[in-house]
Amino acid sequence: MSAHRASPDEPWPGWSTSRAAQAAYGKHLVRIGELIPVLLYSNAMERQRLAAAHAARHQDLVDFEVGSLALECRDDLLETAAVLDALALCHGPGSYLPRPYQEDSRSPVLKDVELRTDASDVAGELVSHDHQHGTSTTGDIPPVLENGCTDAERDAVRAYARREWITAQERWAGL
Repeated sequence: MSAHRASPDEPWPGWSTSRAAQAAYGKHLVRIGELIPVLLYSNAMERQRLAAAHAARHQDLVDFEVGSLALECRDDLLETAAVLDALALCHGPGSYLPRPYQEDSRSPVLKDVELRTDASDVAGELVSHDHQHGTSTTGDIPPVLENGCTDAERDAVRAYARREWITAQERWAGL
C-alpha cells in the first residue's frame, strides 16, 4: 500500500496539478487520480474476459459481456473524458489538431496538443452519446464535433464533460 495521501495538489504520486485543473475540478481532482489505475485495469480486464469467452466459443457469455459493456458506455466515456481533461489542463491551454487529422511523420505533434485533442475527442463522443440517448444531467449539450470544428467547439465539449462529471460526483456523494 502506498504511503501517498492524495490531495488536489498531488492526486497521484508525482503528478502535480496546474491551477487550471484545480480551478476546473477542485476537490474532485483526488477522485480523478483514483480513476486512472481503475480505468486502465478495468478496460484491460473487460477485454481479457471478452477475448477468453470468444476463444472458448461461449457465445452466451460474449453476448452478456457485450451487453454489459454497452450499458456502461456513458459512464466510461464520462470518466475517461474527465481524466483526459484534467491531464490536458495540467499541460496548459493551447490548440488542437485539425479534424480530420492526417498523420505526417515529418512534422511531429506536440504531446500537449495531442492530449488536448484526445480529451476533446472523448468528450465529443460523450456529447454524441448524450444527444442520441438523452442522458445529459446538466443540459445545455454543445453541438457534436464535426470535421473542421473550431478550438472553441472543442473547448465547449470538454467543459460540458467536466460539468457532467462533477455533477455526477456530487450526486453520488449526496446519496
